[in-house]
Amino acid sequence: MLNSFLVVFMGLMPIVNPPGSALLFLTLTHKGTRDERADLARRIAIYAFLIMLASLYVGAFVLRLFGISVPVLRVAGGLVLAMAGWRALDAPPPTEVRSPSGAGHSDLANMAFYPLTMPLTTGPGTVAVAIALGTSGSHAADMPLPIVLSGMLGALLAALAITALVYVCYRFADRLEMALGQHGSDALGRLFAFILICIGIQILWIGLAELWTSLPPR
Repeated sequence: MLNSFLVVFMGLMPIVNPPGSALLFLTLTHKGTRDERADLARRIAIYAFLIMLASLYVGAFVLRLFGISVPVLRVAGGLVLAMAGWRALDAPPPTEVRSPSGAGHSDLANMAFYPLTMPLTTGPGTVAVAIALGTSGSHAADMPLPIVLSGMLGALLAALAITALVYVCYRFADRLEMALGQHGSDALGRLFAFILICIGIQILWIGLAELWTSLPPR
């Protein structure tokens, strides 16, 4: 169980990267209030946990069912991530869109799954690694049932630990905005929006490279 926990946690943690993703979360939700962000953090944590769990246990089966390869998943996820970054980079300043009455709450709630959970928090990289970690235990059928269950429990605890970190980092991301001020947080947000575009293009490029190498030789 401990071995499974460490493998899954160390494999997914650098990709999910809750502290870094929290800054991007702050950029995309700058028009929301603190309560709205707290609610979003809870929703995103739940969605992220379900995505990691599904990818670990049934991700490979779902991809095979629909005939989707991991490189194609990377290409699609990279495009979505780059577009989300562009929207954040091109968004009007917070003073033009922030609504004290919370009029934009429904818009933020609709963003909880896309793009804040998928692909920002648990994107194609997370799904691909989780699927790889899940399929790496395919030999578990030859093991005793207690060992198999212990390994599954370790993976579950690792996903829970990452989920808790996502919630804490997102829940208190607005503290950074308070420390930097409105103009400073807006400048930092646009910087991270540009980084988000670069991350999306990088994922897209990796997927295209994998698709290119998979082409049959002439």
